[in-house]
Amino acid sequence: MQERRRAVDVLGVLALLVWALTILFPLGWIVYESLRTNREFFQDIWALPDVWQWGNYSKAWTKYHIGQALLNTLYYVGASLLLGIAITTLNAYVLTRLVFRGRTLVWGIIMLSLFLPGINALVPQYVLMRDLHLTNSLTGLVILESFGESVFYLMLLGGFMQSIPKELEESASIDGSSLFQTFVRIIVPLAVPGIVTVAIFKFLHLYNSFLTPFIYLSDQSKYTIGVNMYAANRMMQYSADWVTLFAGVMMAMVPSLLMFIFLQRSIIEGATLGAVKG
Repeated sequence: MQERRRAVDVLGVLALLVWALTILFPLGWIVYESLRTNREFFQDIWALPDVWQWGNYSKAWTKYHIGQALLNTLYYVGASLLLGIAITTLNAYVLTRLVFRGRTLVWGIIMLSLFLPGINALVPQYVLMRDLHLTNSLTGLVILESFGESVFYLMLLGGFMQSIPKELEESASIDGSSLFQTFVRIIVPLAVPGIVTVAIFKFLHLYNSFLTPFIYLSDQSKYTIGVNMYAANRMMQYSADWVTLFAGVMMAMVPSLLMFIFLQRSIIEGATLGAVKG
């Protein structure tokens, strides 16, 4: 029995290693090709370069306006993250800690939205944003992302809040704390692990978001990094400067890669803890 279990463990590790290679190999290949010339790239994609072309990165930074795109993304992601986290935390508190008539119905409607493909909301959302004159605006995107609540984030944070003892709120009420004071001074500090977890997921979602900025932004000076790199890829129809594009892709990936490398333990532990407590 132990030998069979050991064999299964070995096979599992091998499968994970193969899976990891399928992820790491394309990244390594892009880095490798970004340090070559276009002539070397088209002659032989595997041959070692004569000279490592680190200048491709400075060229990509200038040619594709990556600095401006990163600033746009910083505003879009940062503002959406702060406002969205505040709204999600408040919604989770109301739906999990407060008792009021119709709460079950509200939760049922929220759960029903899981069965509706998000793509169906694109047309009415766009019409609404157009009528409010919020298209081609980073602030409009912030409003759209912040008030468009995600059921996943709501359920994840709600799972954390449900684990907080009810007696703490009762004690605060006896001491004269208002509902808002109880929320700010007791619930929010105790729910920080859940809030951090939701913030990480929101950051990765917002930073990698492409469809929404692509639909609503028409001014190239307002492009986020995802849309900006898509526009750079479209330029390859007229100039096959692939090595510079690879350098731009790597620079665009750096923030999300750093986020995952340094916070992967928080992502895994937070998601697991939220699932258990929920």
